[in-house]
Amino acid sequence: MALIVQKYGGTSVGMVERIRNVASRVAAARAQGDDVVVVVSAMSGETNRLLNLANQVSSHVDDREIDVLLASGEQVSCALLALALKDLGLPARSFLGHQVRIATDSAHGRARIKSIDSTRVLESIKRNEVVVVAGFQGVDEGDNITTLGRGGSDTSAVAMSAALDASVCEIYTDVDGIYTADPFVCPRARKLGRITYDEMLEMASLGARVLQIRSVETAKRFGVRVHLRSSFNDAEGTWLVEEDEQMDSVLVSAVTCDNDEAKITIRSVPDRPGLAAQIFGPIAEANIVVDMIIQNASADGTTDVTFTVPKKDHPKAMELIEKNAALIQARGVTSDTHIAKVSVVGVGVRTNAGVAAKMFQALAEQSINIEMISTSEIKVSVVVAAKDSRRAVDSLHASLIESR
Repeated sequence: MALIVQKYGGTSVGMVERIRNVASRVAAARAQGDDVVVVVSAMSGETNRLLNLANQVSSHVDDREIDVLLASGEQVSCALLALALKDLGLPARSFLGHQVRIATDSAHGRARIKSIDSTRVLESIKRNEVVVVAGFQGVDEGDNITTLGRGGSDTSAVAMSAALDASVCEIYTDVDGIYTADPFVCPRARKLGRITYDEMLEMASLGARVLQIRSVETAKRFGVRVHLRSSFNDAEGTWLVEEDEQMDSVLVSAVTCDNDEAKITIRSVPDRPGLAAQIFGPIAEANIVVDMIIQNASADGTTDVTFTVPKKDHPKAMELIEKNAALIQARGVTSDTHIAKVSVVGVGVRTNAGVAAKMFQALAEQSINIEMISTSEIKVSVVVAAKDSRRAVDSLHASLIESR
């Protein structure tokens, strides 16, 4: 007998028939003798519906109340699944984040899990019950409801797996694994049987929306075995694994594209010590994540600084920079929201020379202009015009993955 954690995303519980399908899957796992803890997201579209309601009743942004509102989506789906399980004759009990005591910090809308008290879950398992936990939510030290950000149920499930020392965390969604590229962008993309934690971390940070990045960080930190698979078939999915020597021989594992970034350029700033702190300090205090940063070499005592931020944070970032422009003596601030970040990822990048050169050559052959470049140990990223992103992904997949 094993203890497994299963997580079902919004599309998997998006309607009554699908909730019943999930209940049947859980029942099948129980029939094999396994104890099952299920983590569920809100029904597909529910989070957006609730946000729309909030926008209709108020123009004031109150992050605490938004968290209270959004957490109700998972409350509905976990209660419905518990009822569906009982209808199949399985004892089940649902728990909300504060009942399990998923303790988080107080960063509403993007809270981080600090600890999980597994006592009530283990007691329920001892009573032979299927435990259904509301994903995406927790509670801070002041007993305020918090949410973990988009895709936060992934992190709930992996963290729960770590707390319970589960044998596996199965992430069920509407895709049947991790692909070498987005199949909707590149029809020739193929499913990966396994991928390293580090590769998945890079992919999650680069626009691949299959798993929330914090869930991958947690899985790597605690060694949680994660199996990503479809809730609509029984096919083997993709396993997150530790790196081995065989994986180094694969030049590139995947190509990703992120269309949700904006580029900001601060023109002609005096090149002096402390400049970066003056620019990025206020942005960090606003919890805005800065990604790529480029500072031009100073020739006349001034420099241009260009960086990217999530598109949703672009208005706030521009407001902060423009407010700070006089202090840093900038001669102007410009921005571009019509960009895309295209990246190649693979542990083979670390040990194989020439990946960047092959990438640049492939883009040049398509007459695609590169606006920014960033590298890490296992990835190379470029910023291109949004209109060129699909061609960029297709050409890179053909030259670096299909050709091997």
